[in-house]
Amino acid sequence: RVLKFMRERLSDFQEETGHLYNLEATPAEGTSYRLAKIDRMKYPDIITAGEGEPYYTNSTHLPVNYTDDLFEVLQHQKDFQTLYTGGTVIHAFLQESPSELAVARFIKRAFENYPIPYLTITPTFSVCEDHGYIRGEHFHCPQCGKPAEVYSRVVGYYRPVQRWNRGKQEEFRQRLEYAI
Repeated sequence: RVLKFMRERLSDFQEETGHLYNLEATPAEGTSYRLAKIDRMKYPDIITAGEGEPYYTNSTHLPVNYTDDLFEVLQHQKDFQTLYTGGTVIHAFLQESPSELAVARFIKRAFENYPIPYLTITPTFSVCEDHGYIRGEHFHCPQCGKPAEVYSRVVGYYRPVQRWNRGKQEEFRQRLEYAI
């Protein structure tokens, strides 16, 4: 109901001003942590995501630890995603890199059955200074044991998890990854 109301008001503003406006699900990778910290300080009993560091789940997304069934996510999001007029995405955070055929089949099934505008396929991978690319999440290289950088999508771009803010790192720890 809230998104529908916002969309109606957006149309009203467009008619009143003659300007175009977007209703977007903005990423808020910094503010999701910063505002949750501020709110927790001001209101100690407030509910936020995160067991250690607080954070807020972005826009109308399900909490990252809600389900490991990607089709359940698509089913839940199908009505929300079409209400946005720009800037929306469903991130498919994967355990590791799937085969090209598995990705192709998943994308076909997703876009044939769900009216979603945009979807990212995000496998987690790691990089060892000595051994290079490693599939999946490995904070230490399985070959030599040295520290490795784990990469995933913070929002719209890949970045080493170790360089994310503490709220986003907490979100990463809580993520349930999908298999396709």
